Amino acid sequence: MSDVSSAASRSRRHPGTKPRRAARLAGVLAVTVVGLATPAAAATHAPSPLTSGATVAGMDVSGHQGTVNWNSAWRRGARFSYVKATEGTGFRSPTFSSQYEGALRVGMLRGAYHFGRPDLSGAAEQARFFVANGGGWSPDGHTLPGALDIEYNPYGPDDCYGLSPAAMSDWIAEFSDTYRSLTDRFPAIYTTRHWWNTCTSANPDFAGNNPLWVARYGPRVGELPAGWGSHAIWQHDNRGTFPGDQNLFNGDMAALKRFATTAP
Repeated sequence: MSDVSSAASRSRRHPGTKPRRAARLAGVLAVTVVGLATPAAAATHAPSPLTSGATVAGMDVSGHQGTVNWNSAWRRGARFSYVKATEGTGFRSPTFSSQYEGALRVGMLRGAYHFGRPDLSGAAEQARFFVANGGGWSPDGHTLPGALDIEYNPYGPDDCYGLSPAAMSDWIAEFSDTYRSLTDRFPAIYTTRHWWNTCTSANPDFAGNNPLWVARYGPRVGELPAGWGSHAIWQHDNRGTFPGDQNLFNGDMAALKRFATTAP
């Protein structure tokens, strides 16, 4: 079910996809996790031109990718994936279950993400909806912490969803705190440096708890959003070796497994 109410919104992009603005992502996206091991060992088929450090290659998908050939992605080197579960409080991805279980079936670590809609409802309500529809976490060794995708508004002209920086910071904090109360884990935050620094007025207060999944399309991660000193995941392109978006984890496979099992 779509949570998009207006005809203008429906004409943009169905919520089954992960709405992003490619032109803005070029040069502004990247990801960070505080406290993870720094790169050490050789990458698992990671794209060598992008980084000289040890990383683990991964991907993220949504309804836009439909049926994913997980065996092929595994053979090509993907070792983790994030899968879109929900958006707002009215949209559940119809492909979530098949994609989420498909990633696990071939041996990948996998997690779920929620596309935040601060313009539609409260953060606590959306966090509860996310957890109730596949976004939970448990220390089972193969489930990554849920992620809040908070970025440019694809449904209207105001990138910050009509919220002031203080109100946006409060919304994100409420989502984060509610998710933690339900799962015992803070969610990762997916964002870009430009969006974060604009729409939260460069709020540095989240870096201590929330792993950073940063998006920046280009050969380097670049400067991170305010507060974070390192990243957990870097989304470096929206096409490439794997279906969906292309990601690199900032650490070796042992660090990725720790990320799935324990909070940093």
